[in-house]
Amino acid sequence: MNFLFAWRYFKSKKSTNAINIIAWVSVSAVIVGTASLIVVLSVFNGFEDLVKSLYATFYTDIKVVPASGKVMKLSGSQLKAIAGIPGVASWSQVMEEKALLKNGEASTIAYLKGVDSNYTSVTTVADQVFAGKFATGDADKPFAVLGVGIENALGLWSDRTLLPLTAYLPRRGAGMNAVDPMQSLSAENLYTSGSFAIQQDFDNKYVITNLPFMRRMLNLAPDEFGALEISIDKGADEEEVRRVIAGLLGNKFSVLTRYQQNQGLYSIMQMEKWVIYGVLSLILVVAAFTMIGSLTMLVLEKRKDIQVLKAMGATNGRVQSIFISEGFLLAAIGAIAGTILAFIICWAQVKYKLVALEGGTFVIDYYPVKFHPRDFLLVFGTVIVVSFLASWFPAKKGAMEPVQLRS
Repeated sequence: MNFLFAWRYFKSKKSTNAINIIAWVSVSAVIVGTASLIVVLSVFNGFEDLVKSLYATFYTDIKVVPASGKVMKLSGSQLKAIAGIPGVASWSQVMEEKALLKNGEASTIAYLKGVDSNYTSVTTVADQVFAGKFATGDADKPFAVLGVGIENALGLWSDRTLLPLTAYLPRRGAGMNAVDPMQSLSAENLYTSGSFAIQQDFDNKYVITNLPFMRRMLNLAPDEFGALEISIDKGADEEEVRRVIAGLLGNKFSVLTRYQQNQGLYSIMQMEKWVIYGVLSLILVVAAFTMIGSLTMLVLEKRKDIQVLKAMGATNGRVQSIFISEGFLLAAIGAIAGTILAFIICWAQVKYKLVALEGGTFVIDYYPVKFHPRDFLLVFGTVIVVSFLASWFPAKKGAMEPVQLRS
């Protein structure tokens, strides 16, 4: 019944056109606010998914690292137990260390990452080869796959270079020689087989080679390595698998999910999303002020109706509910229209790429979009709260309107 009254008040002709104009202004503000929130949050979702997919190429589902230090050991029985955990698809031993790479006069600092033969089973880095092929060689003749940023810094073509690079790594257990610092480093030749292009954070930082070469360079034992990278089956519960592995290995190891490996990045992305949400919600605050004005004028317009309703037995609560319902009606019209507008804008962006990314150096050339149901719930919840607060004060004023009896 409340919404029936609200609907009649909304569509009925008012004595002053300003009331209708202000009502439609408030509806328009809700439309703009709703559409803006949905579109921007959807764009953030698109970028978040894109970044996660790029990082998922390099970072595995789960990673086991030593709780302290850089080197770890796992027995054959422990590795077998990990492989037998439900949800674990494959694992790979890796070791990475910062190295100096030289190509003639050109040199750069990079992270040299040694991987075993299972590495292509736990990541998709091999699918991102930009030039040449993904080949890491063996301990006797090591090959390297360079990030394209490292390739550019060294001034070479990784798939065409005949002469090897020289790799310098810190010698394990050797102290710093102040007279000749190079005596504290191990140096060996490293041939290039190709380059990969994933994302600048990786392209400008990593060079991938084989694990036996890294063990020899760092003077590690045959069963020592830096981390165990694990892929899980599709549909497996990542957190549950992590918990089981952590319980199996104990507190000498840290077991990290992909989110925990990049917690800083994901936290910043979520913070940016919430900040944008807060800023764009100000549009709905503007809508709230116009809604207050519209409903206040409507209360003044419907004084006689209020008195008639009270004379017929309507309580103050009933009258207040009617005008609160009027506010919800204005908000609902704006929210539905704004949602439809957001769908149209996002559909056009995906289909026609209306807004392009400048520069031409990113992996895509347009702003990505992805809808999440929780964003719609968040926006609708915000609209409901704003409309309720905006309706409360005018509705309260209408409910307190005194009944005047005429003789």
